[in-house]
Amino acid sequence: MYQATKHVLSVCEHLCALLPESERTKPQVLLLAGGVVEYRNDTDRELALRQESNFHYLTGCDIASSYVCIAYQPGTSLDQHPSVELFIPEQSLADMMWSVPPPSIAAAQETHDVTSVENLNALLAAIEKHVKAFPTALFHVLPRSSPLFPTLSEEYLAPILAHEGGAVTDFYLLPALHRARLIKDEHEISLIRKACDISSRAHETVMRVLGAAVKGGIVPAAGAGVDRPLLPSEWLIQKEAEAEAIFVASTRREGAVHQAYLPIVAASTRASTLHYCCNGGNDKEFAWGPIGAHDHQNNNSLSSGRQLKPQVLLIDAGCEWTCYASDITRTMPVGNGGKFTPEAKAIYELVLEMQKACMDILKPGLHWDAAHLLSHRVLVRGFQRLGIFKSPNSPNSGSWASEEAILASGQSTAFYPHGLGHSLGMDVHDVPSASKPAVNPSINNNAVELGHSSFYQYLRLRVKLEPGMVVTVEPGIYFSPHLLASIRESALIDHEVLKRYESVGGVRIEDVVHITADGMENLTKVKSDVEWIEGVCSGAL
Repeated sequence: MYQATKHVLSVCEHLCALLPESERTKPQVLLLAGGVVEYRNDTDRELALRQESNFHYLTGCDIASSYVCIAYQPGTSLDQHPSVELFIPEQSLADMMWSVPPPSIAAAQETHDVTSVENLNALLAAIEKHVKAFPTALFHVLPRSSPLFPTLSEEYLAPILAHEGGAVTDFYLLPALHRARLIKDEHEISLIRKACDISSRAHETVMRVLGAAVKGGIVPAAGAGVDRPLLPSEWLIQKEAEAEAIFVASTRREGAVHQAYLPIVAASTRASTLHYCCNGGNDKEFAWGPIGAHDHQNNNSLSSGRQLKPQVLLIDAGCEWTCYASDITRTMPVGNGGKFTPEAKAIYELVLEMQKACMDILKPGLHWDAAHLLSHRVLVRGFQRLGIFKSPNSPNSGSWASEEAILASGQSTAFYPHGLGHSLGMDVHDVPSASKPAVNPSINNNAVELGHSSFYQYLRLRVKLEPGMVVTVEPGIYFSPHLLASIRESALIDHEVLKRYESVGGVRIEDVVHITADGMENLTKVKSDVEWIEGVCSGAL
């Protein structure tokens, strides 16, 4: 059973800590609405419900149109045993005829860690009861003007506001929820681990289908595609959408109802677009054309003798498991016999080096900014080795091309514009007000070496690590013509060398990491070393 009461206590403790001291001993009542079933336009067909995260966190309830009312007061019996009343819709004949009805009261009581379960028609009376029992109570709701949260009916707020001194505030509840959700308990870690396991297998499934094609192991039988549809065993991956479909099918087959976000599936130079998934993303064919004289002869003669151009395929995708997310990125070779080109391999190995260097230092007390700065430092060193960035030893250069000088210039952001990672939990970019607080003394007191300010423009996590946090570690290197425009005249760059790498497009490697008491645990199971990736994508493993 989902451990909702533990979460309720944590949220209430954080809530009281945020209150003015004069309000902390008062009764606190939390009122939240759950998600509602939505419908596709001009149909009577439901869209799959994904429960609002905060509601699920406090109840473990995925029943549409539910409400919860929580009463808590420090120094009373409600201190350790808060009242958690769950209200669910009543079963109706129409529900039973058209769709799956909500559970009975008795069934819901057995499966939810709450004080009581009643039908929704009892909610108004319960609110009126709390108003009378706790005349000085503060009623807390989620931000009422935000489209991000289910609408709380005015019908339920009316008796509170009608009471003399009745107070409803939306100022404290969301920050308290975010702070509580930032640290995951063992049960939550197990759910994220499950999501990562399923997603890891899905990433590997795509690679193995690519590898089977290289080995000629995907051969349509007689009549396939003419007299009958292709069966899954006959599917080839020749388009981004086909790779996405196989990934999603793999996760769905294992029981994952939702993806944690729209998958990003980008081949060739399109891998330089960070969120290539909407408005024309995930829908292009792989790049085809003649192979070069020194390219590995590939067996991907999948269509009228055409050959796949050597390219990368970047897949950033992860499913949810009971409202807990995964977020994994793998970049794999396509064409070229399932091998990276020398340039793509060099960039891939550098991104892997960036990720490993950062993972090696992760532990409680480390400020995430320090890990992010390290990822830029490793990139600069790697580019100097490759000759993309000049070094003091380069012809016609000097100390102005040192590692520190390049870092100070901020020019590495043209190749690596996003953050090293973010908090992950019930949402893929989890609890933003806690992971990147608006008031953040930890980055304003010169306690952390920051480097160039541009490094942090899109960084979503800017706090010290704590045990129980779950974060992604996802460095990347991209050759986007739009971003590179800003450094085309830079004296720090050897532009002839840079040209050799621009066709790579982009490489990102992303794992999900659990911060433990003395270090970190990688929750991502799919491997990322070059030998294994090439072995699987070439069909050799």
